[in-house]
Amino acid sequence: MALVYKYQNFYEIIEANAQQYGKKPIIFTQNRKLNNIELKQKVDTFARFLELGGIKYQDKVAIILKNSEYFIISLLAITKLGAIAVPINNFLKKEEFEYILNNCDAKLLITSNDFKKELKEILVDTKIEKTIWTDKYDKLDENNFCFDEILSNNITHEKLSYTPTLDDTAILIYTSGTTGNPKGAMLSFKNIFSNMISGSMRFNIVQKDRFIVYLPMFHSFTLSIMVMLPLYNGCAMVIVKSIFPFSNILKQTLLKRVTIFLGAPQIYNALNKAKIPWYFRYFHKIRGFLSGSAPLSEQVVLDFKKKFKKSIMVEGYGLSECSPAVCVNTLEKQKILSVGIPLESYEVKVVDDELVEVPIGEVGELIVKGDCVMQGYYNNEEATKETIINGWLKTGDLAKIDKEGFVYIVDRKKDIIISKGINVYPREIEELIYKLDDVDSCAVVGIADETKDEKIVAFIELKDKESNSLTSNMVKSYLKEHLANFKIPKNIYFIDELPKNATNKVLKRKLKEDIDISKFK
Repeated sequence: MALVYKYQNFYEIIEANAQQYGKKPIIFTQNRKLNNIELKQKVDTFARFLELGGIKYQDKVAIILKNSEYFIISLLAITKLGAIAVPINNFLKKEEFEYILNNCDAKLLITSNDFKKELKEILVDTKIEKTIWTDKYDKLDENNFCFDEILSNNITHEKLSYTPTLDDTAILIYTSGTTGNPKGAMLSFKNIFSNMISGSMRFNIVQKDRFIVYLPMFHSFTLSIMVMLPLYNGCAMVIVKSIFPFSNILKQTLLKRVTIFLGAPQIYNALNKAKIPWYFRYFHKIRGFLSGSAPLSEQVVLDFKKKFKKSIMVEGYGLSECSPAVCVNTLEKQKILSVGIPLESYEVKVVDDELVEVPIGEVGELIVKGDCVMQGYYNNEEATKETIINGWLKTGDLAKIDKEGFVYIVDRKKDIIISKGINVYPREIEELIYKLDDVDSCAVVGIADETKDEKIVAFIELKDKESNSLTSNMVKSYLKEHLANFKIPKNIYFIDELPKNATNKVLKRKLKEDIDISKFK
């Protein structure tokens, strides 16, 4: 079935919400709330500032923020102008930030003092011309501005020189890969809208639903499903700045009467083990738990059915290049270990290396077609051609499909590691390890634990095995200077010889299958 698009851009959503549900709260934070009219006013004010500051159609504006109303206002104001929002993983370090900011040609950055240390030289080392700070900044000048001061002007305008359309690029999401640096997936308004419309149909979203947003907004999963989806339906969002302490998330869920709860498997694993107060289980309003970004264990699904009898747990699958949701179980039927069936209007196939569809039940690579498929990778035509063939996007994931059309993810064709719901690509870590003089060869892999999460493990083959004094702590200290904490290997093992093929390529699958970690120092 073809989807019907009633909006051309995100701004038309908040215009409609302001007209239909003007006084209705759309955003709840810890201590305050924002209604639809107030949200539109703030977006208009901020968009005016951006436009007067020189931001034009298809300019890139980067966002490095924790969860907040500032994040949402920024994204909506940027895209109102037809400019492109670039939400960036805020766990990164200086060099990683700089690579993305330079790669996407960002002109302006919106951030906070939380990232001041990593961004202090940002105007020198990147193409960023101006920075807007969401909190107090002690060096405000012609290049550094205060977000609250901008909003306090309260001067708005609604007519623009250009009105964004469905096929314009709205968001640039930097996604992981296996070939080194991250790539920017260009997502159009139509791409994101297709997820909103299909997701609304699958979950029967109604205007009185409330979503809780505690997972990072920079993640495509959170951004599309927990921010844009409720906005599209006029639903309220409960924004929690941080995942810790988790007791606060439960408190906000209960007090704000949340009905849709999204989480990654490690969240549900922790919830499953925790002692949930009886009053939470009795009084909560959650009708749907959604899980994505990594596989969910069978035991957690079964336990949740017992603990939360009023709620339905559904697991789904997606990737940033698909805006991101592709498949999800239905409210009427869920199959354990399956990621469900494709969302409305999307097509999926399981194919062999020649892109020929394999028989039902056989394993092959999952490919996707539909309005969710990205426009391509920014400034990377070669990677785009390798990924999108005749409208079909190659996911790099191995899967099988049963007779009822339910999809099962078997493994990843790529070497991507999913640690705590975030993609980590091994080569980036390996390239840094190789810079250490004492290292001859290395391999970084993900080893799944009982929760199905993957811990990052590095295996190192030393040049001089007898006299070398390199230790795992020394390697970790070195990596911490250059990488975000979530990319640091949990364990580092020194090995006499890594398993390799005839071309000297490390056999990572064999390493994961055959290596007995207990025998390494």
